[in-house]
Amino acid sequence: MSAVDARLAELGLTLPAVVPPLAAYQPAVQSGVYVYTSGQLPMVDGKLPVTGKVGAEVTAEEAKELARTCALNALAAVKSVTGDLDRIARVVKVVGFVASASDFTGQPGVINGASELLGEVLGDKGVHARSAVGVAVLPLDSPVEVEIQVELTEA
Repeated sequence: MSAVDARLAELGLTLPAVVPPLAAYQPAVQSGVYVYTSGQLPMVDGKLPVTGKVGAEVTAEEAKELARTCALNALAAVKSVTGDLDRIARVVKVVGFVASASDFTGQPGVINGASELLGEVLGDKGVHARSAVGVAVLPLDSPVEVEIQVELTEA
């Protein structure tokens, strides 16, 4: 068992199956020593557990948990192309999108769910640059979407 897999187990987390693409793209691609994930929705067993706008139908606390799920799905996408999460040298960038009610301004707190999950799982390798963006709507009426970019160690 890899160190990252052991850490996931210690946290009581299971890496999910990669979420199949909803359109014409790949869940993750590798270019040199970098892996870029597509935007990951908080799918659980092929379904969104909740839909709607954060600050309206979805609370900020619920959305933060959904962002954690997005980050876990992103790690699954990375593993699908690397075969081993221990190859992650560091998470370089996280971009989070929050489908927001017109008066909701807590996007950074929501995306903290993804950032915190990456830190819990990867330690210092999970520290990253980040953007948290409010948007009108996301695919399937998802409240959040997260993409990550990671740098790999040489194989």
